[in-house]
Amino acid sequence: MNTPSGPIDDDPLPARIQDALDQLPAATEPQDVSMIDGFICGVLLQPEPIVATRWQPMVIDPQGQPVAAGLLARSRPLFDLLAQRHAELDAAIGGRQWFDPWVYEFDDAVSPSDSVLPWVAGFALALEHFPRLMALESPELLEPLALLYRHFDPDDLEDAEALLEQIEEIEPAADLAEAVEDLVRSVMLLADVSRPQILARPSARPAGTPARPRSRSGNPPKRR
Repeated sequence: MNTPSGPIDDDPLPARIQDALDQLPAATEPQDVSMIDGFICGVLLQPEPIVATRWQPMVIDPQGQPVAAGLLARSRPLFDLLAQRHAELDAAIGGRQWFDPWVYEFDDAVSPSDSVLPWVAGFALALEHFPRLMALESPELLEPLALLYRHFDPDDLEDAEALLEQIEEIEPAADLAEAVEDLVRSVMLLADVSRPQILARPSARPAGTPARPRSRSGNPPKRR
């Protein structure tokens, strides 16, 4: 078995979440830590916010089945940690800032695609449960989705011809660093569609400042 090391180990929060997952009953089959990170990104990229009580239980039961009240109460420490990561990612996505995806770095025998696949699987699971992003049907979704879904087996995408065509035009990631960079880039491109940034309006002209003259077209005249 390969021992994970690298980016996911640089942050103490994943280890705390793993400890909380280990406290769940043995019969549960929750998402793993890397999958959780991709799942939260998929939740955050929806055009309308998803309340925590809808997505957090899906970490315990990825199929989305109702979770017993007792187990929900027992999972409160886990949910608090998930909320912390949700807030971190929300701030990064909203500000279009870099974040470190929770991805395991294995030895050289494991390809970059295999390393990031759990993260992408979690992302895809979120879009399966919360389809509002895909319902936007914007052509701008195709490139970032192709960058993510290229890590899946093509047989799993047989009904997505446009996506497969786009994937065929993309070169495989040269290494894990490039694959991780593409995860973040894809998230930001998707956010430009589902969570567009609102540009700040220009500040009002100070009182007593003369207005800049305009041409008949209404545009500022060009300097000669």
